[in-house]
Amino acid sequence: MVAQLSLLAGRKASVPTQCFINNQWVDALDGETFETLNPATGEKIADVSSGKAADVDAAVKAAREAFNTTWGRNSLPDNRSALLHKLADLIERDQQHLGELESVNSGKGMRIARDFDIGDTIGCLRYYAGWAGKVTGETIEVSSKTKMVYTTLDPIGVCGQVIPWNYPIMMWAWKVAPALAAGCTIVMKPSELTPLTALALCDLIVEAGFPPGVVNVVPGYGATAGAAISSHMDIDKVAFTGSVATGRTIMVAAAQSNLKKVTLELGGKSPSIIFPSADLEQAASWSAMGVFYNSGQDCCAGTRLYVHDDIYDEFMSLLVAKAKACAIGDPWDDATSFGPLISAAQRDKVLKYIESGVSEGAKVATGGQKWPESKGFYVEPTILEDCKPHMKVVQEEIFGPVLVVSRFSTEEEVLKLANDSTYGLGAACFTGDAKQAMRVSGELQAGTVWVNLYGLLHSSVPFGGYKHSGIGRELGSAGVHEYCIVKAVQHNISEEMAWPV
Repeated sequence: MVAQLSLLAGRKASVPTQCFINNQWVDALDGETFETLNPATGEKIADVSSGKAADVDAAVKAAREAFNTTWGRNSLPDNRSALLHKLADLIERDQQHLGELESVNSGKGMRIARDFDIGDTIGCLRYYAGWAGKVTGETIEVSSKTKMVYTTLDPIGVCGQVIPWNYPIMMWAWKVAPALAAGCTIVMKPSELTPLTALALCDLIVEAGFPPGVVNVVPGYGATAGAAISSHMDIDKVAFTGSVATGRTIMVAAAQSNLKKVTLELGGKSPSIIFPSADLEQAASWSAMGVFYNSGQDCCAGTRLYVHDDIYDEFMSLLVAKAKACAIGDPWDDATSFGPLISAAQRDKVLKYIESGVSEGAKVATGGQKWPESKGFYVEPTILEDCKPHMKVVQEEIFGPVLVVSRFSTEEEVLKLANDSTYGLGAACFTGDAKQAMRVSGELQAGTVWVNLYGLLHSSVPFGGYKHSGIGRELGSAGVHEYCIVKAVQHNISEEMAWPV
């Protein structure tokens, strides 16, 4: 089953829409499909196979066979590295095509998808290609004359991976690259809203030369395919990016099945603090980028902003101007960086949050409505001010282009406000005082703290959260270690056992 898509400049492209199991395209066993839509227009793109438990089971069997024969500890690190580099080269070759596909399925500006999301995917694969063969244990001195003790880091096995719709191809790379470098095999479920790039990459998996069963992709719904992955008795680890509620469900399923290892990258309600000594123009630009990039559909978006009383009016004038200057428009236009939300349901959810904020006393500084120039799922860049800690828009993750702004007067006060959240994924402070920057960054309860910038990530830097924002880390050395299990080996050199003890 292949979909014919119209991409940029009227170019036609064929995109696979089946399940990818053991390097073969197959329909879901029950033949069912689901629709995927273009968020910029609301129009149907394609019908995609809707995998369920039986399809996941077939994928797991293929992944287990590969782990036990051609991959895992039976594969040479140099070979894993070469295959990851080859895959990165193929994605780079097809960067324009994949960028267009990512744009039409997710609503991102095509330039953003091509240059940033696909570009970061290539970088992530190359970074982890360098880790193959460098995941090492240690020797431990216990008694050098009687024992030799060392540890190894072995691949954990078959890994289930469930990725979200906000960064479809980049989240694919964040999970696939370290798992393959470590020697694991994969059963992947992309979001039912954005499955197309994860499926398109499967043909490149084959072209790169990965053995059958190493990477398997089962599109489907969370309640069916996702649930089957998290509860499967022959999956050794599950990695998930998404909501806190779904993360809890996955943890329960993992515990009640085979106690599989779980890593979770969940929601956020990240604070940014603007102190009087900050470069206000730059602080406004970074703050706008932190919440309006990807139309606010970002787990670490800087959605809570705390501005010092002394600079409040000046800063808000700059910030509102930034929001009004967002490059909102048709994703096919190279100038566009602000596209639609992923679905009508997500758009309506965001608009209800804005209504809730206003009903509780917040004021709309700018935005607050559907973007009138499109029939797609757009919401205007929105800033709500005079926000109070008890408000729903301050406490809950909105996952849209909505920034809530509050005042503060002292460092002590704002740290309490910033840390008053069940989340802890990201945070930022803007200040020209180096001592203050060190104090505040040390006190903020978040997995990533940015000082005088916001939102930039790198494959070499670990990413994850405090509190309800998740368990474990992705990226960096921590990311590859999440796909390993520690084995301790003790060799007896000269110690003899007398009996009875």
